[in-house]
Amino acid sequence: MATRTATKPSARERLLASANELFYANGVQSVGIDQIIEHAGVAKASLYNTFGSKEGLVRAYLESRRDSNLDRITRAMARFRTPRERLLGFFDSMGELMTAPAYNGCAFVAASAEAPQRGTAEQVAGGYRGAVRAILVDLAAEAGAPDPALLARKLHLLYDGASVSARMDHDPQAAAFAREAAEDLLDSALGKRD
Repeated sequence: MATRTATKPSARERLLASANELFYANGVQSVGIDQIIEHAGVAKASLYNTFGSKEGLVRAYLESRRDSNLDRITRAMARFRTPRERLLGFFDSMGELMTAPAYNGCAFVAASAEAPQRGTAEQVAGGYRGAVRAILVDLAAEAGAPDPALLARKLHLLYDGASVSARMDHDPQAAAFAREAAEDLLDSALGKRD
């Protein structure tokens, strides 16, 4: 009978997990390298050998959140058949995220607000926002919107507004209200569907 041993997460995995927890809870600028290293239980050299700098770790943290968020959105939308249902499912996936006890707002908004313009945080956040917008444009086009880019922009504004409201107002209904508004926008753009 073979014994099964659990493998310890790599230094990279522990650093990213620590960055994710600490940066998301406290902000990218207010968390220092020493806090992350101590939390991860690694040597300072591990951080620099793996990421090169704090800026490299910030990039990896945001890229990890980007990938996780896009995966969550894709999985949520896959549950629905029609493009219209998938567009509304996009807001359902937001609701799942925004009502989680650990929700602390949009990591990309927070990191961008703290960081210098055109810096790493803004670059990764811009890429994420572009990917979200592309998903919305594609779904709007599939749904038959006469101007998919315009509808996607309006839906994206709802997404942003719900995220801020959920965080700033501590409003667990923000995503539900955004979904209702999205449904109204879809009805207007596509014609009321029964």
